[in-house]
Amino acid sequence: MDPEILLDVHDVRRAFAKQGGGELLVLDDVQLKLRDDEIVGLLGRSGSGKSTLLRIISGLSRPSAGTVTYLGHPVDGPARGIAMVFQSFALFPWLTVLENVQLGLEALGLPAKQIRERALSAIDLIGLDGYESAYPRELSGGMRQRVGFARALVVHPNILLMDEPFSALDVLTAENLRTDFLDLWQEGQLPIKGVILVTHNIEEAVLMCDRVLLFSTNPGRVVTEIKIDLPHPRDRQDPAFVSIVDRIYTEMTARHTEQIMQRRERFQGMGISTALPRVSANLIAGLVEAVAAQPYDGKADLPDLTADLQLEIDELFPVAETLQMLRLAELEGGDIKLTHMGKRFAEEDINVRKEIFSRALMSYVPLAAHIRRVLDERANHTAPKSRFLDELEDHMSPEAAEETLRAVIGWGRYGELFSYDDDTAMFSLENPQ
Repeated sequence: MDPEILLDVHDVRRAFAKQGGGELLVLDDVQLKLRDDEIVGLLGRSGSGKSTLLRIISGLSRPSAGTVTYLGHPVDGPARGIAMVFQSFALFPWLTVLENVQLGLEALGLPAKQIRERALSAIDLIGLDGYESAYPRELSGGMRQRVGFARALVVHPNILLMDEPFSALDVLTAENLRTDFLDLWQEGQLPIKGVILVTHNIEEAVLMCDRVLLFSTNPGRVVTEIKIDLPHPRDRQDPAFVSIVDRIYTEMTARHTEQIMQRRERFQGMGISTALPRVSANLIAGLVEAVAAQPYDGKADLPDLTADLQLEIDELFPVAETLQMLRLAELEGGDIKLTHMGKRFAEEDINVRKEIFSRALMSYVPLAAHIRRVLDERANHTAPKSRFLDELEDHMSPEAAEETLRAVIGWGRYGELFSYDDDTAMFSLENPQ
Protein backbone atom coordinates (compact mmCIF):
# COMPACT_ATOMS: atom_id res chain seq x y z
CA MET A 1 0.00 0.00 0.00
CA ASP A 2 1.19 3.52 -0.83
CA PRO A 3 2.58 4.97 2.45
CA GLU A 4 1.04 8.34 1.59
CA ILE A 5 -2.48 6.87 1.60
CA LEU A 6 -4.04 7.29 5.03
CA LEU A 7 -7.45 5.93 4.10
CA ASP A 8 -8.81 3.79 1.28
CA VAL A 9 -12.57 3.42 0.79
CA HIS A 10 -13.17 0.69 -1.79
CA ASP A 11 -16.51 -0.26 -3.39
CA VAL A 12 -18.49 0.78 -0.31
CA ARG A 13 -22.20 0.15 -0.41
CA ARG A 14 -24.76 0.87 2.32
CA ALA A 15 -28.39 -0.18 2.24
CA PHE A 16 -31.11 -0.19 4.87
CA ALA A 17 -34.04 -2.59 5.06
CA LYS A 18 -37.43 -1.09 4.18
CA GLN A 19 -40.69 -1.88 5.90
CA GLY A 20 -42.55 -4.45 3.90
CA GLY A 21 -39.42 -5.78 2.24
CA GLY A 22 -36.79 -4.51 -0.14
CA GLU A 23 -34.03 -2.11 0.69
CA LEU A 24 -33.21 1.59 0.58
CA LEU A 25 -29.84 2.04 -1.11
CA VAL A 26 -28.02 5.05 0.38
CA LEU A 27 -24.45 4.55 -0.90
CA ASP A 28 -23.31 2.57 -3.90
CA ASP A 29 -19.83 1.74 -5.22
CA VAL A 30 -18.11 4.60 -3.37
CA GLN A 31 -14.37 4.98 -3.97
CA LEU A 32 -12.28 7.43 -1.94
CA LYS A 33 -8.61 7.79 -1.04
CA LEU A 34 -7.24 10.25 1.50
CA ARG A 35 -3.54 11.01 1.24
CA ASP A 36 -1.12 12.52 3.71
CA ASP A 37 -1.38 16.31 4.04
CA GLU A 38 -4.62 16.86 2.12
CA ILE A 39 -8.17 18.01 2.77
CA VAL A 40 -10.81 16.21 0.73
CA GLY A 41 -14.29 17.69 0.48
CA LEU A 42 -17.50 15.68 0.02
CA LEU A 43 -20.06 17.90 -1.67
CA GLY A 44 -23.61 16.97 -2.53
CA ARG A 45 -27.26 17.40 -1.79
CA SER A 46 -29.10 16.10 1.26
CA GLY A 47 -29.76 12.41 0.79
CA SER A 48 -26.46 11.71 -0.96
CA GLY A 49 -25.16 9.67 1.98
CA LYS A 50 -22.18 11.85 2.90
CA SER A 51 -22.76 11.70 6.65
CA THR A 52 -23.45 7.96 6.40
CA LEU A 53 -20.07 7.57 4.69
CA LEU A 54 -18.34 9.45 7.53
CA ARG A 55 -19.89 7.09 10.07
CA ILE A 56 -18.62 4.11 8.07
CA ILE A 57 -15.12 5.60 7.83
CA SER A 58 -15.02 6.29 11.57
CA GLY A 59 -16.11 2.73 12.34
CA LEU A 60 -19.40 3.78 13.92
CA SER A 61 -21.33 1.99 11.17
CA ARG A 62 -20.56 -0.98 8.93
CA PRO A 63 -20.92 -0.99 5.15
CA SER A 64 -23.27 -3.48 3.52
CA ALA A 65 -20.45 -4.25 1.09
CA GLY A 66 -16.96 -3.02 0.32
CA THR A 67 -14.04 -2.18 2.60
CA VAL A 68 -12.51 0.74 4.48
CA THR A 69 -8.78 0.52 5.13
CA TYR A 70 -7.01 2.88 7.54
CA LEU A 71 -3.18 2.85 7.50
CA GLY A 72 -3.31 -0.58 5.86
CA HIS A 73 -5.70 -2.12 8.39
CA PRO A 74 -9.44 -2.79 7.89
CA VAL A 75 -11.83 -0.62 9.85
CA ASP A 76 -14.25 -2.94 11.64
CA GLY A 77 -15.09 -0.77 14.65
CA PRO A 78 -14.31 2.66 16.15
CA ALA A 79 -10.83 3.43 14.81
CA ARG A 80 -8.21 4.89 17.09
CA GLY A 81 -6.60 7.72 15.18
CA ILE A 82 -9.80 8.90 13.46
CA ALA A 83 -11.73 11.70 15.18
CA MET A 84 -14.87 13.60 14.21
CA VAL A 85 -16.24 17.12 14.60
CA PHE A 86 -20.03 17.34 14.40
CA GLN A 87 -22.41 20.04 13.17
CA SER A 88 -24.34 20.10 16.45
CA PHE A 89 -21.34 20.62 18.81
CA ALA A 90 -22.38 17.51 20.82
CA LEU A 91 -21.01 18.83 24.13
CA PHE A 92 -22.06 17.58 27.56
CA PRO A 93 -23.78 20.60 29.16
CA TRP A 94 -22.99 19.53 32.72
CA LEU A 95 -19.23 19.44 32.04
CA THR A 96 -16.86 22.39 31.79
CA VAL A 97 -14.81 23.14 28.68
CA LEU A 98 -11.81 21.37 30.20
CA GLU A 99 -13.86 18.35 31.25
CA ASN A 100 -15.47 18.06 27.79
CA VAL A 101 -12.07 18.12 26.11
CA GLN A 102 -10.57 15.62 28.56
CA LEU A 103 -13.23 12.97 27.86
CA GLY A 104 -11.50 11.45 24.84
CA LEU A 105 -8.20 11.15 26.68
CA GLU A 106 -9.83 9.56 29.72
CA ALA A 107 -11.23 6.87 27.41
CA LEU A 108 -7.62 6.14 26.34
CA GLY A 109 -6.65 5.53 29.97
CA LEU A 110 -3.81 8.07 30.05
CA PRO A 111 -2.35 9.36 33.36
CA ALA A 112 -4.29 12.26 34.91
CA LYS A 113 -1.39 14.72 34.62
CA GLN A 114 -0.92 13.97 30.90
CA ILE A 115 -4.65 14.23 30.29
CA ARG A 116 -4.78 17.70 31.86
CA GLU A 117 -1.67 18.95 30.03
CA ARG A 118 -2.86 17.77 26.62
CA ALA A 119 -6.38 19.12 27.17
CA LEU A 120 -5.08 22.54 28.20
CA SER A 121 -2.76 22.55 25.19
CA ALA A 122 -5.62 21.74 22.82
CA ILE A 123 -7.83 24.43 24.38
CA ASP A 124 -5.02 26.97 23.97
CA LEU A 125 -4.36 25.88 20.38
CA ILE A 126 -7.97 26.37 19.32
CA GLY A 127 -8.16 29.84 20.92
CA LEU A 128 -10.13 29.19 24.12
CA ASP A 129 -7.44 29.78 26.72
CA GLY A 130 -9.13 31.29 29.79
CA TYR A 131 -12.44 29.46 29.28
CA GLU A 132 -11.38 26.14 30.81
CA SER A 133 -13.88 26.39 33.69
CA ALA A 134 -16.78 27.72 31.61
CA TYR A 135 -19.84 25.59 30.84
CA PRO A 136 -21.27 25.26 27.30
CA ARG A 137 -24.27 27.44 28.21
CA GLU A 138 -21.86 30.34 28.83
CA LEU A 139 -20.32 30.11 25.35
CA SER A 140 -21.38 31.40 21.96
CA GLY A 141 -22.02 28.94 19.13
CA GLY A 142 -18.58 29.59 17.66
CA MET A 143 -16.87 29.01 20.99
CA ARG A 144 -18.79 25.78 21.54
CA GLN A 145 -17.67 24.53 18.15
CA ARG A 146 -14.09 25.41 19.10
CA VAL A 147 -14.54 23.10 22.08
CA GLY A 148 -15.69 20.43 19.63
CA PHE A 149 -12.51 20.91 17.61
CA ALA A 150 -10.32 20.81 20.74
CA ARG A 151 -12.01 17.58 21.89
CA ALA A 152 -11.30 15.98 18.51
CA LEU A 153 -7.72 17.23 18.24
CA VAL A 154 -6.68 16.38 21.80
CA VAL A 155 -6.41 12.66 20.96
CA HIS A 156 -3.88 13.54 18.23
CA PRO A 157 -5.75 11.81 15.40
CA ASN A 158 -4.22 11.09 12.03
CA ILE A 159 -7.53 11.80 10.30
CA LEU A 160 -10.10 14.44 11.22
CA LEU A 161 -13.63 13.95 9.89
CA MET A 162 -15.71 17.13 9.80
CA ASP A 163 -19.47 16.82 9.27
CA GLU A 164 -20.65 20.31 8.28
CA PRO A 165 -18.78 21.83 11.23
CA PHE A 166 -19.56 25.46 10.32
CA SER A 167 -23.16 25.18 9.08
CA ALA A 168 -24.82 25.82 12.46
CA LEU A 169 -22.92 29.10 12.89
CA ASP A 170 -23.72 32.58 11.64
CA VAL A 171 -21.79 33.75 8.57
CA LEU A 172 -19.18 35.86 10.39
CA THR A 173 -18.50 33.29 13.12
CA ALA A 174 -18.17 30.51 10.55
CA GLU A 175 -15.72 32.59 8.51
CA ASN A 176 -13.61 33.34 11.57
CA LEU A 177 -13.44 29.72 12.71
CA ARG A 178 -12.79 28.46 9.17
CA THR A 179 -9.91 30.93 8.73
CA ASP A 180 -8.37 30.01 12.09
CA PHE A 181 -8.55 26.32 11.25
CA LEU A 182 -6.90 26.83 7.85
CA ASP A 183 -4.15 28.99 9.37
CA LEU A 184 -3.33 26.27 11.92
CA TRP A 185 -3.43 23.60 9.18
CA GLN A 186 -1.15 25.55 6.84
CA GLU A 187 1.30 26.31 9.66
CA GLY A 188 1.48 22.61 10.60
CA GLN A 189 0.24 23.24 14.14
CA LEU A 190 -2.58 20.69 14.02
CA PRO A 191 -1.73 17.13 15.10
CA ILE A 192 -3.48 15.62 12.08
CA LYS A 193 -2.34 14.27 8.71
CA GLY A 194 -5.54 14.45 6.66
CA VAL A 195 -9.07 15.87 6.72
CA ILE A 196 -12.37 14.82 5.16
CA LEU A 197 -14.90 17.65 5.11
CA VAL A 198 -18.62 17.17 4.44
CA THR A 199 -20.26 20.42 3.36
CA HIS A 200 -23.19 21.89 1.44
CA ASN A 201 -21.31 25.15 0.88
CA ILE A 202 -19.56 25.23 -2.49
CA GLU A 203 -17.39 28.25 -1.69
CA GLU A 204 -16.34 26.64 1.60
CA ALA A 205 -15.26 23.52 -0.27
CA VAL A 206 -13.19 25.52 -2.77
CA LEU A 207 -11.74 27.66 0.02
CA MET A 208 -10.56 24.73 2.14
CA CYS A 209 -10.05 21.61 0.05
CA ASP A 210 -7.34 20.14 -2.18
CA ARG A 211 -9.89 17.90 -3.90
CA VAL A 212 -13.68 17.90 -3.99
CA LEU A 213 -15.77 14.80 -4.67
CA LEU A 214 -19.26 15.51 -5.99
CA PHE A 215 -21.95 13.04 -4.90
CA SER A 216 -25.12 12.10 -6.70
CA THR A 217 -28.28 11.33 -4.73
CA ASN A 218 -30.51 8.28 -4.34
CA PRO A 219 -28.12 6.50 -4.11
CA GLY A 220 -24.97 8.42 -3.24
CA ARG A 221 -22.14 7.86 -5.70
CA VAL A 222 -18.98 9.83 -6.46
CA VAL A 223 -19.73 11.23 -9.92
CA THR A 224 -16.94 13.79 -10.32
CA GLU A 225 -13.60 14.66 -8.72
CA ILE A 226 -12.37 18.23 -8.97
CA LYS A 227 -8.80 19.15 -8.01
CA ILE A 228 -8.24 22.60 -6.53
CA ASP A 229 -4.66 23.67 -7.21
CA LEU A 230 -4.86 27.16 -5.70
CA PRO A 231 -2.33 28.56 -3.20
CA HIS A 232 -3.39 29.45 0.33
CA PRO A 233 -4.74 31.80 1.51
CA ARG A 234 -7.35 31.69 -1.25
CA ASP A 235 -9.11 34.77 -2.53
CA ARG A 236 -12.82 34.47 -3.34
CA GLN A 237 -12.41 37.26 -5.92
CA ASP A 238 -9.60 35.46 -7.76
CA PRO A 239 -10.85 34.57 -11.28
CA ALA A 240 -9.43 31.04 -10.84
CA PHE A 241 -11.43 30.63 -7.60
CA VAL A 242 -14.61 31.92 -9.27
CA SER A 243 -14.04 29.60 -12.23
CA ILE A 244 -13.89 26.51 -9.98
CA VAL A 245 -17.02 27.59 -8.10
CA ASP A 246 -18.83 28.07 -11.42
CA ARG A 247 -17.67 24.66 -12.62
CA ILE A 248 -19.03 22.95 -9.50
CA TYR A 249 -22.40 24.70 -9.82
CA THR A 250 -22.54 23.65 -13.48
CA GLU A 251 -21.62 20.04 -12.67
CA MET A 252 -24.14 19.77 -9.85
CA THR A 253 -27.06 21.24 -11.79
CA ALA A 254 -26.27 19.14 -14.88
CA ARG A 255 -25.88 15.94 -12.87
CA HIS A 256 -29.13 16.45 -10.95
CA THR A 257 -31.07 17.24 -14.12
CA GLU A 258 -29.60 14.09 -15.71
CA GLN A 259 -30.69 12.01 -12.70
CA ILE A 260 -34.25 13.37 -12.89
CA MET A 261 -34.47 12.53 -16.60
CA GLN A 262 -33.15 9.01 -15.99
CA ARG A 263 -35.75 8.41 -13.28
CA ARG A 264 -38.51 9.67 -15.56
CA GLU A 265 -37.38 7.35 -18.36
CA ARG A 266 -37.19 4.44 -15.95
CA PHE A 267 -40.77 4.95 -14.78
CA GLN A 268 -42.20 6.10 -18.08
CA GLY A 269 -45.99 6.01 -17.91
CA MET A 270 -45.92 6.15 -14.09
CA GLY A 271 -45.10 9.84 -13.69
CA ILE A 272 -46.21 10.08 -10.08
CA SER A 273 -43.12 8.11 -9.03
CA THR A 274 -40.70 11.07 -9.05
CA ALA A 275 -39.82 12.29 -5.54
CA LEU A 276 -40.49 16.01 -5.17
CA PRO A 277 -38.73 18.57 -2.97
CA ARG A 278 -40.85 20.15 -0.26
CA VAL A 279 -40.54 23.73 -1.47
CA SER A 280 -43.17 26.30 -0.52
CA ALA A 281 -45.03 28.33 -3.12
CA ASN A 282 -43.74 31.47 -1.39
CA LEU A 283 -40.14 30.41 -2.03
CA ILE A 284 -40.98 29.62 -5.65
CA ALA A 285 -42.56 33.04 -6.17
CA GLY A 286 -39.74 34.73 -4.27
CA LEU A 287 -37.04 33.20 -6.46
CA VAL A 288 -38.92 34.15 -9.65
CA GLU A 289 -39.15 37.73 -8.39
CA ALA A 290 -35.46 37.81 -7.41
CA VAL A 291 -34.30 36.59 -10.83
CA ALA A 292 -36.72 38.91 -12.64
CA ALA A 293 -35.51 41.98 -10.72
CA GLN A 294 -32.35 43.99 -11.27
CA PRO A 295 -29.48 43.37 -11.60
CA TYR A 296 -30.43 39.99 -13.12
CA ASP A 297 -33.34 41.00 -15.37
CA GLY A 298 -34.43 37.40 -15.93
CA LYS A 299 -31.06 35.58 -15.96
CA ALA A 300 -28.75 35.00 -12.99
CA ASP A 301 -25.47 33.25 -12.33
CA LEU A 302 -26.20 30.71 -9.56
CA PRO A 303 -23.07 31.51 -7.49
CA ASP A 304 -23.95 35.22 -7.56
CA LEU A 305 -27.57 34.50 -6.70
CA THR A 306 -26.56 32.20 -3.84
CA ALA A 307 -24.29 34.89 -2.40
CA ASP A 308 -26.83 37.70 -2.82
CA LEU A 309 -29.65 35.71 -1.22
CA GLN A 310 -27.31 34.21 1.41
CA LEU A 311 -28.44 30.69 0.62
CA GLU A 312 -26.60 27.39 0.39
CA ILE A 313 -27.02 24.84 -2.36
CA ASP A 314 -29.42 22.71 -0.32
CA GLU A 315 -31.67 25.75 0.03
CA LEU A 316 -31.37 27.20 -3.49
CA PHE A 317 -31.19 24.13 -5.72
CA PRO A 318 -34.56 22.57 -4.75
CA VAL A 319 -36.34 25.85 -5.47
CA ALA A 320 -34.48 26.41 -8.75
CA GLU A 321 -35.16 22.85 -9.89
CA THR A 322 -38.85 23.21 -9.03
CA LEU A 323 -38.96 26.30 -11.26
CA GLN A 324 -37.38 24.23 -14.02
CA MET A 325 -39.88 21.40 -13.53
CA LEU A 326 -42.77 23.88 -13.75
CA ARG A 327 -41.19 25.42 -16.88
CA LEU A 328 -40.94 28.80 -15.15
CA ALA A 329 -37.15 28.76 -15.53
CA GLU A 330 -34.30 26.86 -17.20
CA LEU A 331 -31.06 25.70 -15.56
CA GLU A 332 -28.02 25.53 -17.79
CA GLY A 333 -24.28 25.96 -17.31
CA GLY A 334 -24.57 27.20 -13.73
CA ASP A 335 -27.18 29.85 -14.69
CA ILE A 336 -30.90 30.16 -14.09
CA LYS A 337 -32.99 31.88 -16.78
CA LEU A 338 -36.69 32.67 -16.56
CA THR A 339 -38.86 31.35 -19.37
CA HIS A 340 -41.52 33.49 -21.04
CA MET A 341 -44.05 32.05 -18.56
CA GLY A 342 -41.68 32.72 -15.66
CA LYS A 343 -41.35 36.38 -16.67
CA ARG A 344 -45.12 36.65 -17.00
CA PHE A 345 -45.54 35.09 -13.55
CA ALA A 346 -43.22 37.78 -12.11
CA GLU A 347 -45.21 40.60 -13.74
CA GLU A 348 -48.79 39.54 -12.94
CA ASP A 349 -51.02 39.91 -9.88
CA ILE A 350 -51.74 37.07 -7.46
CA ASN A 351 -54.85 35.78 -9.28
CA VAL A 352 -53.08 35.41 -12.63
CA ARG A 353 -50.08 33.87 -10.87
CA LYS A 354 -52.37 31.24 -9.38
CA GLU A 355 -53.78 30.44 -12.84
CA ILE A 356 -50.28 30.10 -14.32
CA PHE A 357 -49.20 27.93 -11.40
CA SER A 358 -52.29 25.71 -11.62
CA ARG A 359 -51.78 25.09 -15.34
CA ALA A 360 -48.12 24.28 -14.76
CA LEU A 361 -49.06 21.74 -12.07
CA MET A 362 -51.56 20.02 -14.33
CA SER A 363 -49.10 19.94 -17.24
CA TYR A 364 -45.80 19.11 -15.57
CA VAL A 365 -46.46 17.54 -12.15
CA PRO A 366 -48.12 14.16 -12.83
CA LEU A 367 -48.98 13.59 -9.17
CA ALA A 368 -50.89 16.88 -8.95
CA ALA A 369 -52.78 16.08 -12.13
CA HIS A 370 -53.48 12.56 -10.85
CA ILE A 371 -54.96 13.83 -7.57
CA ARG A 372 -57.14 16.35 -9.41
CA ARG A 373 -58.34 13.71 -11.87
CA VAL A 374 -59.29 11.29 -9.05
CA LEU A 375 -61.21 14.06 -7.25
CA ASP A 376 -63.00 15.07 -10.45
CA GLU A 377 -64.08 11.49 -11.14
CA ARG A 378 -65.44 10.73 -7.65
CA ALA A 379 -69.06 11.53 -6.97
CA ASN A 380 -68.30 13.24 -3.65
CA HIS A 381 -65.07 14.82 -5.00
CA THR A 382 -63.04 13.65 -2.01
CA ALA A 383 -60.23 11.14 -1.46
CA PRO A 384 -58.16 10.11 1.57
CA LYS A 385 -54.47 10.94 1.76
CA SER A 386 -53.70 7.23 2.24
CA ARG A 387 -55.02 6.51 -1.26
CA PHE A 388 -52.14 8.48 -2.84
CA LEU A 389 -49.54 7.71 -0.17
CA ASP A 390 -49.90 3.99 -0.83
CA GLU A 391 -49.26 4.55 -4.54
CA LEU A 392 -46.14 6.60 -3.86
CA GLU A 393 -44.71 4.04 -1.44
CA ASP A 394 -44.62 1.51 -4.27
CA HIS A 395 -41.79 3.59 -5.75
CA MET A 396 -40.05 5.37 -2.84
CA SER A 397 -39.44 5.24 0.90
CA PRO A 398 -42.29 6.21 3.27
CA GLU A 399 -40.35 9.36 4.23
CA ALA A 400 -39.88 10.42 0.61
CA ALA A 401 -43.53 9.62 -0.14
CA GLU A 402 -44.67 11.81 2.75
CA GLU A 403 -42.41 14.69 1.66
CA THR A 404 -43.56 14.38 -1.95
CA LEU A 405 -47.23 14.42 -1.02
CA ARG A 406 -46.73 17.35 1.35
CA ALA A 407 -45.02 19.29 -1.46
CA VAL A 408 -47.94 18.69 -3.81
CA ILE A 409 -50.46 19.59 -1.10
CA GLY A 410 -48.80 23.00 -0.69
CA TRP A 411 -48.61 23.60 -4.43
CA GLY A 412 -52.19 22.43 -5.01
CA ARG A 413 -53.49 24.78 -2.34
CA TYR A 414 -51.59 27.74 -3.83
CA GLY A 415 -52.87 27.00 -7.34
CA GLU A 416 -56.38 26.32 -5.97
CA LEU A 417 -56.26 22.97 -7.74
CA PHE A 418 -57.64 21.14 -4.72
CA SER A 419 -58.02 21.48 -0.96
CA TYR A 420 -56.64 19.35 1.85
CA ASP A 421 -57.82 19.00 5.47
CA ASP A 422 -54.98 17.88 7.71
CA ASP A 423 -57.33 16.94 10.57
CA THR A 424 -59.26 14.43 8.47
CA ALA A 425 -56.37 13.69 6.05
CA MET A 426 -58.78 14.20 3.13
CA PHE A 427 -58.37 15.86 -0.27
CA SER A 428 -61.38 17.63 -1.78
CA LEU A 429 -62.50 20.10 -4.42
CA GLU A 430 -63.79 23.43 -3.20
CA ASN A 431 -65.62 24.16 -6.45
CA PRO A 432 -66.16 20.85 -8.29
CA GLN A 433 -66.77 21.23 -12.02
